Amino acid sequence: MATIYNTATTLDGYLATTDNSLQWLFEVPGAGEEESGLDTFLAGIGVLVMGSTTYEWVVEFEQLVEHPERWTASFGDRPTWVFTHRDLPVVEGADIRFTQTPVAEVHPELVAAAGDRDIWLMGGGDLVGQFADAGLLDRITATIAPVTLGAGAPLLPRDLRSDRLTLVSVEQRGQFAELTYDVGSPS
Repeated sequence: MATIYNTATTLDGYLATTDNSLQWLFEVPGAGEEESGLDTFLAGIGVLVMGSTTYEWVVEFEQLVEHPERWTASFGDRPTWVFTHRDLPVVEGADIRFTQTPVAEVHPELVAAAGDRDIWLMGGGDLVGQFADAGLLDRITATIAPVTLGAGAPLLPRDLRSDRLTLVSVEQRGQFAELTYDVGSPS
């Protein structure tokens, strides 16, 4: 069982544009084919974790309030924790747990709910940074797209040095480069 940050990012290290759009990702030739590998990844995932901005984007992009069945089609019945300080729309029938509790206090619940499968930190970068700060981030998989934005939401707004990051794999996936790092605990 591991706590994994698996995300797509631009070549210059942004997850989303300044207005939180991911449209840049879907414009990359072959992005749909790469997205089709998500089912294999999700088979090893027991719990989803995301921040409020990521959650709001997914709900809006997939029109989940109007079509809650799309949640199950995308994510199954996995429990999902959303870290937020705001009231957010609820996706009917989805096991979504809104929390304001610090990540270190919630992590044991995530581990218990995941069982023998992994925890997927979907984003955003600051939330993942909180897991890294607490020594609770085990792996980063960054799939780099051939796009630069110049500004936006950063991949991981933290200072993680090479003494904490160990490259374990590099793969070409069409137009994308996938880098996977194991993450050590802070000193």
